[in-house]
Amino acid sequence: MPQQAHGGNLAWAAALAGCSPDAIVDFSASISPLGPPNSVIAAILSQLGSLRNYPDPEYSELRLALGNFHQIPSEWILPGNGSAELLTLAGRELGQLAATVLLTPAFGDYYRTLAANNAKVLEFPVDLGGGNEDICLFPSFHFQTSECGLLLNNPHNPTGRLFARESVLPYLEKFALVVVDEAFMDFLPPDEEESLISLVQEYENLVILRSLTKFYSLPGLRLGYAIAHPHRLATWKLWRDPWPVNTLAAGAAIAALQDTEFQNRTWKWLPAARNQLYQGLSSISGLRPLKGAVNYLLIESSQSTSQLQQNLLQQHQILIRDCLSFKELGDRYFRVAIRTESDNQRLLTAIIKTIKN
Repeated sequence: MPQQAHGGNLAWAAALAGCSPDAIVDFSASISPLGPPNSVIAAILSQLGSLRNYPDPEYSELRLALGNFHQIPSEWILPGNGSAELLTLAGRELGQLAATVLLTPAFGDYYRTLAANNAKVLEFPVDLGGGNEDICLFPSFHFQTSECGLLLNNPHNPTGRLFARESVLPYLEKFALVVVDEAFMDFLPPDEEESLISLVQEYENLVILRSLTKFYSLPGLRLGYAIAHPHRLATWKLWRDPWPVNTLAAGAAIAALQDTEFQNRTWKWLPAARNQLYQGLSSISGLRPLKGAVNYLLIESSQSTSQLQQNLLQQHQILIRDCLSFKELGDRYFRVAIRTESDNQRLLTAIIKTIKN
């Protein structure tokens, strides 16, 4: 069974490890270990009786809940079958422009959607040495940016770096279309996040992509949403199939947005758990973790990370994310999600044993 470019492929991992998928401790997918929240499970159960009916094609209740959550009109919101579906729609627009600028290493799905729409890609590398991109994300451009698009994720995946809002603002004036993937922004409490959502109504060329599945541990439900000008979203709706969000996912999302207890618990848990894992990895000879702002860490290794991944699976039933799909990183980097204290310690112990062997 070939390994896919995404993390979380437990079927592949279990086949390699010779165990059941349930036995794998998954550090490869950056999903919160705290959920799903009980409120979300209850909401899903309450919707079972509605499965005999089609979902509301306008998703009015879900859009209203999202609008209240972000304090923006609901017509500026388009729910989707995961942010991946919405990224595909954004790629269709980006493909109509002269080129699209990417900050690399970049999430593999960006290349997928751009290639599917025959978009020209211009790559600009992020400083993996820990430089400060808050001053200037990109060097001086030698092309007409007003004819190009910008596809950026913030916080950045796979480095986990958070770009200051002020560092992104100048590009809203330069590019024809700016798509900002904020899939992990909700892991930052409101007073620390650098979201551009509040600016969408000022900039018709700005699109924000969000995911509800990572923070609330719901990747199996597939739920994301776009925030953009209503005219743009109306066009996107014409490009896709009807009813992309199922009834259970819509109900789960509404409950999740209202669960402030779970949100606060996550924001309290994450910094200490991340520091535990960062300090532990820093103490292992041959590893250099990069400081991150969200729920994953990128680590540089002096040894082959694909071999480390295989050994951790076969000897400890632990799955880490290799970075072979990031062409700038190759076999000398791996990424791990932040999990519970006991899981984090299990990973650290396993890595030490594996490297010594």
